[in-house]
This record gives sequence, structure tokens and C-alpha cells, in this order.
Amino acid sequence: MAVALIAAGGLGGAVLYNSTGQRVAVLALARDVPWGQVITEDDLVVARIAGDPALRPVSAQDRAKAVGMRAATDLKRGAMLTGSDLAQGLSVQPGQIVVGVSAKRSQLPASRLQPGVQLVVVFTPDNGRADSLPATVITVGRVDTDGSQVIDVAVGTADGPRLAQWVASGRIQVLLAPRGAAAGGPGGTGPGPAPSGA
Repeated sequence: MAVALIAAGGLGGAVLYNSTGQRVAVLALARDVPWGQVITEDDLVVARIAGDPALRPVSAQDRAKAVGMRAATDLKRGAMLTGSDLAQGLSVQPGQIVVGVSAKRSQLPASRLQPGVQLVVVFTPDNGRADSLPATVITVGRVDTDGSQVIDVAVGTADGPRLAQWVASGRIQVLLAPRGAAAGGPGGTGPGPAPSGA
């Protein structure tokens, strides 16, 4: 009887191991991907993990669908990719407000702007010291016939009215933020590079 019980226990354990230890191919992050950035092939790797109903990673079979989507949050290297990590476009984060920035061609970088790009908006008054705010591009409008363009940017809620005043004055310059800089965060302000001759 004891031998039979031991044998039955071993068989049950093997069945349990096989059911919980089955490996499935999922997507993981090969490197850090900041919020808003488009996910590329190089950002993803295939990992094999034990199947668990509590986990909902993106299957490796859906790699083509994940590529081209945007990071809905800051994604860290080595983490599994889940459906909630992906977004078709950018959404405004808590503590942020969207401000429409109307600028002439000479006030914008030559590089093509797109959602997720981090900027520094610099206020250039005739008299007084230049000031700046970090911002993140949410939507890029069409270029008008005169070369001007409206760009919706996200900034900290407290900074929204100040940026709106700068835009209304027309005394702004839009710069590309240093690579890897955190722009447009909640309440985020900080000194930015002043334009030459300001």
C-alpha cells in the first residue's frame, strides 16, 4: 500500500510539474524603451517562461503587431512585454496638460517632429533672461502655406499657463531635448539651453 501511494504521489507530482512548468515563447525588452517611443525590432527579444494564467505577456507570435506600437509607459530591459505596455498613440499622463504651440519654420528644429519626441521650449523675451520648459510632443499638425505649424505638447499642469503666455507672445524657440532627457513630466521644469544670442 505504501509503495502504491508513493508511486501515485510521484505520478501526480510529475503531472503537476508538466502542467505548470510548460514553457511558452513571449516577448521581452532587449533594452530600455522610454514612454512614447516607437517600439522597433531591436527593442524586443524572445524569452521562454513557465506558463502561468496570472501572467499575460505578449506572445512571440505577435511580434509583428508589437513593432510600430508606442510604449505606454517606461519599459525596462529584461521585463516581459504585456498588452498594457503598448499604445497606438500617446496619451496625456496624470499631472500633465496639453498646450498647442504655434511656431514658424524658423522657430522649429529642422528634424521632423513626431509624437513622443522630447523638446525644450525656450522663451526669448526682448528684454530679460531666457527661460525654458521641457515638453513632449503629443500631436503634430500640418504645415501651413506660410511654413508655420501647430504642435500639441504635454507639460506639467503648473507649467501650462506659462507656456501658453509664451506662445501668445510669439517669442519662443523650440529645441530638441538631449537624448534620454525626461521631458514634459508632471510639474517638470528646469533650466534648458538658451539659444545663441539670447
